Amino acid sequence: MRIGELAALAAVSPRTVRHYHHLGLLPEPPRLANGYRAYGLRDAVTLTRVRRLTDLGLSLDEVRDVLADGSGRELREVLGELDADLARQEAAVRERRARVAALLRQADEGTLTAEGPVSAELAALYAEMARVGAARPGPEPAAAAKERELLALLETAAAPEDRERLMALLRSSAAEPGAMERAYEVYALLDALADADPDDPRVDEAAGLLADCLPPGVAAELAADHEVSEQAQGGFVNVLFSDFAPAQAAAVRGAMRLLTDRARSGGARSGDAR
Repeated sequence: MRIGELAALAAVSPRTVRHYHHLGLLPEPPRLANGYRAYGLRDAVTLTRVRRLTDLGLSLDEVRDVLADGSGRELREVLGELDADLARQEAAVRERRARVAALLRQADEGTLTAEGPVSAELAALYAEMARVGAARPGPEPAAAAKERELLALLETAAAPEDRERLMALLRSSAAEPGAMERAYEVYALLDALADADPDDPRVDEAAGLLADCLPPGVAAELAADHEVSEQAQGGFVNVLFSDFAPAQAAAVRGAMRLLTDRARSGGARSGDAR
């Protein structure tokens, strides 16, 4: 047989046959006087076995080990490892399908946001935001959508311990009666500052409302984080504030300064955010 005939018999390409020769999976056959390879039945048997093994999911290195072992013990070991690997993949697929099913339910219920997919905890928070936002007149404030984007970013990028801490802070905030309604008041005021000057008197108002809508425990945590970030002034902090309009950034910075001042004074409110 010529190489094309052998390849067709095993349902592979001639290039694949040459690659197997290069890797040593398929011995080089004798050549005819004209230089063409002359394949026999044994070559066809070996090549089709290689194909069956690779169809199972074995790597070419594993196939080489199996072919080198005539007793079948190597094949048993490799198949056991393959089965364990397939079981892990199967479990991962089941977990992914469960997540997709939950997202499909959210989509059917109209609660899947543009920032998804996110964790179940964050999805629950987004659902509460959707409930409160739908009860308010007019379109949803852009600041609310921006916060969802930021939370999704932090949840994905944070280290596991920081992610759990973030979720704990969100749970604590959401547990406060009327917390989401107060948050939407702040979102609306931040939207109103989109084209304002940083010296606009509403900046102090927004800073105060933002600081006041956080439970004391959450406020203390954020105040500590603010002191660290103010000292570090890392790239993420700078990028975060650059995404706000100047007056909005001034309001957020003012809120963090208020929280820091209150934490230092044992919770007493500070008069001026700036």
